[in-house]
Amino acid sequence: MATPKSVAFYTLGCKLNYSETSAIGRSFEDKGYREVKFNEGADIYVINTCSVTDFADRKCRKVVRQALRAAPQAFVVVIGCYAQLKPQEIADIPGVDLVLGAAEKFRILDFIDDLSKAPGKGMVVAGEVTEAKDFINAFSFGDRTRSFLKVQDGCNYKCSFCTIPQARGKSRSNTVSSVVANAEEIASRGVKEIVLTGVNIGDFGNGTEVIEGVKPKKEALFIDLIKALDQVEGIDRFRISSIEPNLCTDEIISFVANSERFVPHFHIPLQSGSDKILKAMRRRYNRDLYRQRVDEIRRVMPHCCIGVDVIVGFPGETEEDFLETYEFLNQLDISYLHVFTYSERANTPAAEMENPVPIAERRRRNEMLRILSEKKRQYFYRQYQGQFREVLFEANRKPELMSGFTDNYIKIEAPLQPEMINRISSVQLMNITEEGHVSANVMEIPAIG
Repeated sequence: MATPKSVAFYTLGCKLNYSETSAIGRSFEDKGYREVKFNEGADIYVINTCSVTDFADRKCRKVVRQALRAAPQAFVVVIGCYAQLKPQEIADIPGVDLVLGAAEKFRILDFIDDLSKAPGKGMVVAGEVTEAKDFINAFSFGDRTRSFLKVQDGCNYKCSFCTIPQARGKSRSNTVSSVVANAEEIASRGVKEIVLTGVNIGDFGNGTEVIEGVKPKKEALFIDLIKALDQVEGIDRFRISSIEPNLCTDEIISFVANSERFVPHFHIPLQSGSDKILKAMRRRYNRDLYRQRVDEIRRVMPHCCIGVDVIVGFPGETEEDFLETYEFLNQLDISYLHVFTYSERANTPAAEMENPVPIAERRRRNEMLRILSEKKRQYFYRQYQGQFREVLFEANRKPELMSGFTDNYIKIEAPLQPEMINRISSVQLMNITEEGHVSANVMEIPAIG
C-alpha cells in the first residue's frame, strides 16, 4: 500500500475528545499527511468515540458507514472511550480496519503501516486500561476562536453509572508549568479563549509525580493551576468546562469572581436532586452541599452563568424522587440544564440494580427537565436585555451571521462583520431569537480586543 497522504477526523462526545483529536491531527500533519474534510474522501479516517450513552455507540456505526461512502477504499481507525470499552464489538463493524485503546491512541502513527500487513479487517490493539498511566498533552486549534486545553485525564471516582474509569483509567494530570506552556503556545496562535478540559479537572494534581511503589503525590491543586494561568499574557478569557461540586471550593469561586481572565461561568454536575438517588449513584456530595455552592457563586457573582448536568431515570428513581429533583432545580438560581436519560452501561453497578425505570418514563422525565431548562435559560437571558457585555465573535454556520458568547455564556448572533471575528467587542444585548439565541446591536460599537 502506498503511504496515504490524506486523513480526515470525526469526533464524538466531549470537549476533552475534541482536544485530543486536534492533537492527533497535528501529529499526522507533522508526518506529512494532509487533513481534509470528512466528506471529501480521505485515505485514512480516524473516528474518536464517546460511550457515555447508547446513542454514542450507534453514532459510531453511522459515521463508519459515512466514511466508506465518501471513500470506499479508505482505512478506518476507531479510537476513544467506546474503542477501549468494546474493542471487539467495534472491530466487527463492517469497514473498520483498526481499533486502538486508551494507551495506544496517541501512538496511532506507529500502527498505520501495520494496516497493510493485517490479514483482514478489524485489527485490535487495545490493552488493559491500567496501561494508560501517562498524561498526554492535547489542545484543540484551528476550527474556532476558542481552544480546548486538556489539563487532566482519567478518574478515581467510582460512580455507579459511569464507565469513564474503565475507558480512560486512573486520574492523572499535567504539571502547572506544562499547562502554562501550552496556554502560551495557544496564545501565540492568536486564540482569545481557552476552555480547560478533563474528566475530573477539580482533581487536578493527581498523577503528576509518579514514584514506583509510592502513592502518587499532588504536585499542585486546581486553584494553583488557575492562579498560574491567570498570569498568561495573550489569552483574554479562561473558562472552566465542568467541575464537581465537592471540588468547587469557596477559594476557587472567590478567585474566579476576582479574576480578570477567568469568566463568570461554572458548569457543575448535579445528576440528581434526591439524596437517596445521589447515594445510589455513589456521588460524593448531597443536595445541601450543592445548594451551598450555587448560593456562594450567586453571592459573589450575581451575573454568573451556572450550568447543571442531571440524569433522569436512574434505577430505583420513583416519581417522588424525580419530583424532588424537579423542585430542587426549579428553586435553584441556575441558568441551564444538560439533561441525560439514564442508559445501562455494561460492567457498572447501576446496570444490575433493581427497579429499572421504563424507557418511556425516562423520556417523559427528560422532556420535563428540558422544558424547565429552556425556561431557566430564557429567564437568565432576559435579565441582560438592553445591557452591554463583551462578546467573542466567531463564524456562524449561516454565512450572513456571526455568533459568540458573552463572558457569562449568553449565546449571541449578529449580522456578519468580518473584521470582528476573533475579537472581543462590547455589544448591546437585544431580543431573544426563535432559535433561543440573543440578537445584539454591534453597530458603531468599537472593538476592544
